[in-house]
Amino acid sequence: MEKSEKLEKLREYISGFDKLCVAYSGGVDSDLIMNVAYDVLKDNAIAVIGDGIMLSRKDLEDAERLAKKAGIKYYIVKTDAFSVKEFKFSDRKRCYYCKKNIMGGIIEKAKELGFDTVADGKNADDGKVFRPGAAAAKELGIVSPLYESGMTKADIRAAAKELGLETWDKASNSCLATRFPYDTELTEEMFAMVEAAELEIAKKGIPSGRVRLHGDIARIEIPKDRFEKFIADKALIERIKGCGFRYVTLDLEGFRSGSMD
Repeated sequence: MEKSEKLEKLREYISGFDKLCVAYSGGVDSDLIMNVAYDVLKDNAIAVIGDGIMLSRKDLEDAERLAKKAGIKYYIVKTDAFSVKEFKFSDRKRCYYCKKNIMGGIIEKAKELGFDTVADGKNADDGKVFRPGAAAAKELGIVSPLYESGMTKADIRAAAKELGLETWDKASNSCLATRFPYDTELTEEMFAMVEAAELEIAKKGIPSGRVRLHGDIARIEIPKDRFEKFIADKALIERIKGCGFRYVTLDLEGFRSGSMD
């Protein structure tokens, strides 16, 4: 099936709903769903952004900007992730419990606005990796248009490019809680350290930078083709230390999603 056909299949799937609320993060997956939903359903589509400690301020600002650019009505719901014990102590299934917390808030806001169906950004590739949050979404009755349309990440990027969406080549990101080892008590300070350090890396134009926290050590994951640039940038390394780390190390395996799993 050609990628344009998969985009049409996505449009057909979304057109089957009278109204649809998109759980929006600003990433390429949810951005494609949001834009297609707004194009197909007009004002019968809305976007709701779940905001909490796990979302960087840069990602929140980006999501708001993109929602405004699309023209869709959007809302932000605050979530207290630390109120969830399994999240606070970084349980291996923290994503499951956190997803229930966030999506519960989004569902509540959607119902308040007269929307009974909420969509997430799960795609056809997500079934191949460790995704505890997917089970929570299924239990809550969340629909997954990309998954149901058989769209892989490559399909999604191609469709986003076809539609002229700026997110088509946006680097993948994930919840900031993925930067910490399991069975660790998480604090606001730890999130602030990681967020600030990753922002420094992003400012240097290095994509997919991850700062994995191990006590006072920052284990940096970046694409291998950026190793030389990173190592040579002594000022950047000092700025990362200034975020609260004593040591900065470069992971020789490079960036890889889910390395803490």
